[in-house]
Amino acid sequence: MSLNNGTSASHGPAAGAARTPGYAGTLAAACCAVFVAQVANALPASLNGLFQQDLHTHGSQLTWITSAFMIAVVCFEFTFGVLGDLFGRRRLVVAGTALVAVGSAVAALAPSIHVLWIGAAVNGLGAGAMFPGSLTAITAVTRTARERAHVVAVWSGFLSAGAAVSPLLGGMFAKVGSWRGSFWVLVALALVSAVLTLTLATESRAPEGRRLDVAGQITFTLGFVLLLYAATEGPESGWTALPVILAFAFGACALAAFVVVELGAESPIFDLNLFRGRAFTVSSVAAVIGMLAFLGACFSTSMWLGPVQHQDPLRVAIPFLLLQGPAFVLIPVVSRLLHRVAASWLLTSGFVLMAVGCLLCTRLDVKDRGLGALVAPDLLIGVGFALTVSSVTAVALGSVPLKLAGMASATTNMLRDLGFVLGPVIVTAVAFSGAGRAFAAHLSGAHLPADQLAAARGVAESGGTIAVNGLPAGTPGAAAHGVALEALGSGFSTAFLVCGVAAAVAAALTAFGMLGLHARKPTETDAPASVPQGPDTGSPESALTA
Repeated sequence: MSLNNGTSASHGPAAGAARTPGYAGTLAAACCAVFVAQVANALPASLNGLFQQDLHTHGSQLTWITSAFMIAVVCFEFTFGVLGDLFGRRRLVVAGTALVAVGSAVAALAPSIHVLWIGAAVNGLGAGAMFPGSLTAITAVTRTARERAHVVAVWSGFLSAGAAVSPLLGGMFAKVGSWRGSFWVLVALALVSAVLTLTLATESRAPEGRRLDVAGQITFTLGFVLLLYAATEGPESGWTALPVILAFAFGACALAAFVVVELGAESPIFDLNLFRGRAFTVSSVAAVIGMLAFLGACFSTSMWLGPVQHQDPLRVAIPFLLLQGPAFVLIPVVSRLLHRVAASWLLTSGFVLMAVGCLLCTRLDVKDRGLGALVAPDLLIGVGFALTVSSVTAVALGSVPLKLAGMASATTNMLRDLGFVLGPVIVTAVAFSGAGRAFAAHLSGAHLPADQLAAARGVAESGGTIAVNGLPAGTPGAAAHGVALEALGSGFSTAFLVCGVAAAVAAALTAFGMLGLHARKPTETDAPASVPQGPDTGSPESALTA
């Protein structure tokens, strides 16, 4: 058979025969690359509190650190996959690591939050190249379905390990020095990855039938960024502010143009015909909503412990071991379950666990700085994520013909990452809007001196409730810190509630939207589905495409 990205399938020896030359080196380089890319993604999670203190951020500014990274990944992941096929996957990975090194250096030297956004965006571009480049590089040096499943599972493990270790790494270096030091460590890791890729990895490409969709790339990027800008700035500037209204309007028009372009494109980056199947449509919508819930909960946890409670970065990192660690630890378990249980049921079960965990987080006390109350909800969310992140692609692949499996995988991954982008944006909008209303309602009844009351109102108007909460003791307006803390606790409790409802909706969609449908179970002959037609952004669910 032929692989779905235009590469001819290898009719090499059966399982147990000699491996392809360069197999071990390419796998080692790919695992290092995806680990570094995921460290770059998750690193800011434990540092938000320090960003807020050192760079004097306010309102939605912290949200844009995460959003800038993920926007770059989502907007360009399809195009990067095409570039890897045209010019070589090893070159793509090396270029990506170089971008991560540059972006991390910019972040380490950032004098302001705005420069930190630039560093995050450059890191996102680099990671967006490393994810698909490293995955397709290792699948190109495998010969059998069993071998391919093994290398992708190992690769996926390093991806999950990067997500779990990154906040801890950031917290450690922030503890002994400055948060800037953790970005310098990332620069070093990126350079090591580049050297390993250049010396160990085997080059591969598949240019046949691959071409760039420039019009689709431009319209999608423009529409996506404008809508995210409007959603992020709306709570702070006001939903009726002219820039917000214009961003919504032009963003919607650009996305409508994107749909028109893709319907007529000879080589679309987003194949809309995939959505003719009910199972694929339901799983795709559930992926967006469910991953919104997961990263929304992760971001809310980071904000709760960092800028709200001002906890030590190392303590902030601990809950992320529970949120991200299960996706690594449970890879063998989930892989076996997918051979015994319908993926749609695993998907539903995972979303239910995430919903329960998020709803338990709504009962957290913002004045309680202990981590014990986070253990159960974060573990439920983490285990739920481990089940869903693998099952989404299994359902998608089982609902389309084999010849479309690569595009289905790439599309599902993009939609999953879209949910990752929307999560922080939506929870920030909900939390800060709710906190602002609660702060305004309770400030007048706080019986503060007139000068403190006026100062607190002024700070809240310019920087939001989070700015009041971050005022040093003794400064004008600092007397309202208790009111701000309670208001932020209420706002983020509502954000956790939104995440719980989103996960519950995703569970209902998969439970009832797939009645009568059963995902095709993978077999040894399903090897052709392992390499996407277009980039697979590199997540644990990719292990199921082999």
